[in-house]
Amino acid sequence: MKRRVLPGLILALISLPLLAGLAGTIGPAFGYLPALGGNRLTIAPFERLAAQPHLLQSALVGLATGLVTTGVSLALVALFTAAYAGTRMFSRVQHLVSPLLAVPHAAAAFGLAFLIAPSGLAMRLVSPELTGYLSPPDWLVPGDTFGLSMMAGLIVKEIPFLFLVTLAALPQTELAQARRLATSLGYGRVRGFLIATWPLVYRQIRLPVFAVLAYAGSVVDVAMILGPDLPAPLAVRIAGWMADPDLQMRFLASAAALLQLGLTLAAMLVWRAIEIAGALLLRRMSISGLRCADDRLIRGMACAAMGVSALLVILGLVVLLVWSFAGLWPFPALSPQVLTLKAWMRVLPQIAVPLATTMALAGISAVIALMLAIGLLWRTDLRSTGLLQSMLYLPLVVPQLSFLFGLQILSLTLGFGTSFPLLLFVHLIFVLPYVVLSLSDPWHAFDRRFETIAAGFGKSPWQTLLHIRLPMLMRACLTAFAVGFAVSAGLYLPTLLIGAGRIVTITTEAVALSSGGDRRTIGVYALLQTIIPFAGFAIASLMPQLLFRHRRAMRI
Repeated sequence: MKRRVLPGLILALISLPLLAGLAGTIGPAFGYLPALGGNRLTIAPFERLAAQPHLLQSALVGLATGLVTTGVSLALVALFTAAYAGTRMFSRVQHLVSPLLAVPHAAAAFGLAFLIAPSGLAMRLVSPELTGYLSPPDWLVPGDTFGLSMMAGLIVKEIPFLFLVTLAALPQTELAQARRLATSLGYGRVRGFLIATWPLVYRQIRLPVFAVLAYAGSVVDVAMILGPDLPAPLAVRIAGWMADPDLQMRFLASAAALLQLGLTLAAMLVWRAIEIAGALLLRRMSISGLRCADDRLIRGMACAAMGVSALLVILGLVVLLVWSFAGLWPFPALSPQVLTLKAWMRVLPQIAVPLATTMALAGISAVIALMLAIGLLWRTDLRSTGLLQSMLYLPLVVPQLSFLFGLQILSLTLGFGTSFPLLLFVHLIFVLPYVVLSLSDPWHAFDRRFETIAAGFGKSPWQTLLHIRLPMLMRACLTAFAVGFAVSAGLYLPTLLIGAGRIVTITTEAVALSSGGDRRTIGVYALLQTIIPFAGFAIASLMPQLLFRHRRAMRI
């Protein structure tokens, strides 16, 4: 019975707020919200939604963004893993790409915007010598009508995440044996991996892939920075309707939130069709007899694509750094004429409260999530508990807009109001799945013989956990904490809706500046938004060195 208490608590923690949020969205979507005079069910909100200009285009942009982002990111990760898994190059790119997971989506989007804008670094590198431009060209980039800039920004950020979950899935496959068998049959590295190993890997990362699909199709902060403006993607328009001073717009926003949920479900159905087509393609590849032994071109392209995606994020951060110190920087000059601290001196006095709030939310939610994850993994084998594992990913698969708005309405209706504990609870819903994902593989890979020896010395399971398993998994626990810290620090929409503008973080302040034109201030906020998660990873890297400074093997 005791072993079921914590899993039941986790299920309640995840499912009840989500179901309550969905209920709080469905009611107003059909006109029922007594607090605003909606006392009967009606389809008037959907009629009003259908009358909104360019609604179809907004919906299609979001749908296409989710599918394209997920497809391109997954394809690049799959090809690179197929080409280089188990090689020295794979290890090098792993060390290059993995830290980029700590870069918040909004910071990466700002960096890319500063790179590709008409007056950005890319245009400055080739002007005026190659282009002849002495002033920025009149190009709608970022903010192009089809959302290509937004897709690019999401792709470079989702690649590290999918790469991380693929790395976690690889040890569960017999990669070396399958590769030797495919090589003995004359297959090239890429084709052999795709036929023999990729189906086993994809089966394990399927839920994270759906999480990427749902997030990319309903993202708000990246869409505000890189997405089109007229019309904006549906998620951005919903966020605007939610923030409208006219309270009657809540009915329209709820109907649109249900439409967003329907679009996400449609994207998943399309993705399921893509999965079926991919399985048929792999089957044809396996029986076609083609070996494709010389796949150097494909391997080179996969490596180049991974390198370019990482380089774009890194260059974007460098440009943000330069702009935060830039004085006068006219186009097409490659570097600013003057470096100054004015932007930092102007911003620093204003960020004390957002910075403290960000650190408190991220730190407390990551600690609680880590404790729950340890208890859950100690009491439950997630690999044999499909329901619980699926429920953990549910907040990542369901669009945030579809239940957070309803949760906000319910909390106000019940008199909870805006409070730090409520916002912390909502952050925990999103942080916990990532912490469990980061910790589960090291936890299950732990050599149980150590626990058997401890039991032989009469140690209780609790003593064995505290004195044997947790110290030996200290680095993995700290890494999981850092991942949760980074996730919480980068949450935008939950903080915006549940905080109701009264509780602000560095992320909400940075995104709020996206409509302004002061690149120096944006650079400062985006850098601070990046430094905070990296501080968590720095602690995770340095803490074992400090705790186990007298135990060399424990510092590895």
